[in-house]
Amino acid sequence: MGDDGLTISGPSTVRGAVLMLVIGLAATGYGAYDYTQQSNAVEDAVEVDATITDLDIESTSAGSSTDVSYRPTVRFTYEYEGTAYASTNVFPSTISTNYDTESTARSVVEEYAVDESATAYVDPSDPDAGFLKHRTSSAPLLAITIGLFFVLVGGSSAVKRTRG
Repeated sequence: MGDDGLTISGPSTVRGAVLMLVIGLAATGYGAYDYTQQSNAVEDAVEVDATITDLDIESTSAGSSTDVSYRPTVRFTYEYEGTAYASTNVFPSTISTNYDTESTARSVVEEYAVDESATAYVDPSDPDAGFLKHRTSSAPLLAITIGLFFVLVGGSSAVKRTRG
């Protein structure tokens, strides 16, 4: 508890604290893995010609929350070493990037048009996972941040519950 009156109490049982800690470790680990994977994909990527086949903005809401997030979807086909592939990866991350507003998500897809050519990128070690933006996404960093929060709260609660 800080002097500003803000208190984060965490779970009330050791089992809950450990569960929160495990969830946090899993989210942090997966975020770190995905960030490393996408960094390697960008580093090793080769350019290929692609054709845009579909553009869409998908909206999702988180359970009972009224918050809606928007995910740009760009479907494209490409060929690598004589084999045809299709992908919907804007970024090389497996954690999809969602946006708070539809207009922000739309700005991602507006540079593409159906039946038009585009440059895509392929990691030769995983040619099935072509992507359009030759840069990393911040989505894995968000997963790491959320995971670390769970680790800190869960770990702190576990220590308090086992001592008291």
